[in-house]
This record gives sequence, C-alpha cells and structure tokens, in this order.
Amino acid sequence: MQIAFRTHDLGVKGLDGAIEKAKTCGISAVQLVAYKFMDEIKYAPGALTEENSAQIGDALKAANIAVPLIGAYFNPVHSDKEKVARCKAVFKDYIKYSKNLGCNIVGSETGSFNDDKWTYNPLNRTEEALQTVAETFKELAAYANELGVFVGMEGAAGHVCWNVATLKRAIDKINAPNIKIIFDIYNYLDSSNYNHYLEILDEGLETFAGEIAVFHIKDCVFEDGKLKQVAPGKGMFDFNKILSKIKAYDKNAFLVLEGTVGEDIVPCIDFINKKWEEV
Repeated sequence: MQIAFRTHDLGVKGLDGAIEKAKTCGISAVQLVAYKFMDEIKYAPGALTEENSAQIGDALKAANIAVPLIGAYFNPVHSDKEKVARCKAVFKDYIKYSKNLGCNIVGSETGSFNDDKWTYNPLNRTEEALQTVAETFKELAAYANELGVFVGMEGAAGHVCWNVATLKRAIDKINAPNIKIIFDIYNYLDSSNYNHYLEILDEGLETFAGEIAVFHIKDCVFEDGKLKQVAPGKGMFDFNKILSKIKAYDKNAFLVLEGTVGEDIVPCIDFINKKWEEV
C-alpha cells in the first residue's frame, strides 16, 4: 500500500515547494494536477509541453515521488461546447505527455448538467447524458490507447455516472481496453444511502475487479441533513472494515487522501498506516 496526496492539497505553490513539502511530511506519491499548484502551467491547450512535462517528471523521479494518477478533470456534458472542446484538448495534452510526468493514467469525473457547479441535475440521469459521456471518453480512450496510456473514470452521486452501475454501463458502452477506475466511496453517498457505504464498496470491488487504479480515501459526518467531508479518522467511516476490504483486493493499492490538508496531513498518514497494519 502507498499513501498519496493531490499536489494542490499540500498547501504550497510550485514544483520545488511541493517536493519539499512531500519530503517533510513523508509523502512518497502524489496525484498530479499540475495546473492547480504550478502557476506557470495554465489550464489551456498547449500549456503542457514536451519540455515542462519532462522537467516535472524528472524532478519527481529524482525525489522518489511516484505518480499513480494525473488529474485533468473536466465536465463532458457542460452546456458550453467550446469549453468542452478546450477541456478535451487539455486532457489529450496530459495523455500525450503523461509518461514524461511519470504516469500512464489520466483521469476525470463524468460531469453534470449544472455546468461548473458539478452537482445533481435530473438530466444527469438520462440516457442522453450517459451516451454523451460514453462518446467523449471513447474518443479519449482511443487517443490514449495509441500511446499506451490509460484513461481513469470516477463516478459521483451528483454526476452522470452517479453509482457503480451507471459507471459500469458507461464503460461497457465505451468498450475500450484501457479504461481504469478511480474509486471513491464518499463520492457515491448522499443522505439516502450513507449508511450503506460498505455495501457500495463491496459492489465496486466486485464490479471493477482488477481495474481500480487508485482509491480516494475520505471520511464524513452527517450533519443538518447533509454529508460533510472530514479528514480520515474524524468521521463515521469504519476504517478497519474499509481498509481490510481494500487490502484483500489489492495489498499494493494506492490510497489518495483527497482533500486532506494542512495540519491533518501527517496525523492522517499515521492513522491510515496504523489501520492498514492492524487489518
């Protein structure tokens, strides 16, 4: 097992700063989202290049920091189709230079008809939405396959692929050999199903057997009729059960503590390591 953090959750700007923070905290893997922590790399087509991608990858390799996932998340059902086209171009840049960055998986969620809010909209759960997502990721997967790269897909309750079953349907429609799964239990939860999080984990492990690239690890509490994310160990999740299931699935799993920031970083690393050893 290896614990990872998103580069922009480290609370610093710039590659040197991120590497130094990772070393200070004992972090040996990152989910790389270059445009969110490097001001010189904008979220725009052509911003990532052969040169700067190689510089980033070489620096991370020299620091012995692994990259299990590259994030280039975008909304494939956004109403602004020109924006969707730009986002796809950015995603393809990250596919093209992913190996320079030290990784061969570029991932995204599946979006929402609420555009930049990425929240529930009844249109998300239509066949038209699912077909749009499938067509978009099929195009990306075909391009990635030419370069020996994988495309990661992540479901979420407020998005088009709102549960395990709809994500599986989308993947079946795409019918590509190079799709991998980014699995996040918390993402699939809402006020109606949060007590069933272990069942959802079981469903995901069975449905996506052998295809999960990374697990996003979070915790949550239920307050005022809503779920609220908190740092691992500070909420309602039974991590003995969660981690025992993940460990049985893949003892070498990458666990990305997505959204764990600031003073929670080091204690949460210790917490997950301790729990992993116990189960």
